[in-house]
This record gives sequence, C-alpha cells and structure tokens, in this order.
Amino acid sequence: EVQLVESGGGLVQAGGSLRLSCAASGFKLEDFAICWFRQAPGEERERVSCISVSGSTNYADSVKGRFTISSDNVKNTVYLQMNSLKPEDTAVYYCAAEFLPYGSAWYIPAHDLDYWGQGTQVTVSS
Repeated sequence: EVQLVESGGGLVQAGGSLRLSCAASGFKLEDFAICWFRQAPGEERERVSCISVSGSTNYADSVKGRFTISSDNVKNTVYLQMNSLKPEDTAVYYCAAEFLPYGSAWYIPAHDLDYWGQGTQVTVSS
C-alpha cells in the first residue's frame, strides 16, 4: 500500500523549532519529488517547500531562511526543519509526492500530485 505519513508536529512557542517528517511506504522516494504544504483554518492551502530527486529545493517567501527541506533515501523520509517559528506558521502541514525523476514539482498543481499524507498539526504560540 502506498502511504505518506507525516509526524513531528506539536505545540511550540514563537522562536522555537520543530522538525517534521514525511515517511513513505509502498514506493521509493528516490524517484519522487516531495512538497510540503500547509493550511490554516479559513486559509487557502499554501505550498511551503519542495525538493526534487536531484536535491534542488524551492521555498515560499514566507519561510525562506527559516525552513529547510531535506531527504534521506535510506530512511525513505523527507524532513522539514522549521526554525524561528512564528504564530503565523500555525497550520496543518501535509507532504505530497509526485513521480518526477527530473525537474521540480514546485509548479505542479497541488491536485495533480500523486500521493498525499494525512497531515500533522503545528501550533505556534505567541
């Protein structure tokens, strides 16, 4: 069964850090581009960051310099290290995978991505 499972969310004070994990099963991430999205209540889904098979990365302006995406093909897991967290980072964070041996998934419409996780809640208190 193909599955993406996010973990690592929680409650943190502003200025703190969290590391989210996106563990894949049923397929190998080494052939997939991965994106992290987030959605706050009443807000549109926002693409936060993507990493390609080659390791190139993209970030939303709102998180650039604070978040870092990385992948571990041995563990079949992608991470999102989030530092200097702000209350406006509060949202449910989702990872999504797209079979894409070449190129970036940054501009692929969200609804076209192959697989999605169930999300993990991140809450940043002020």
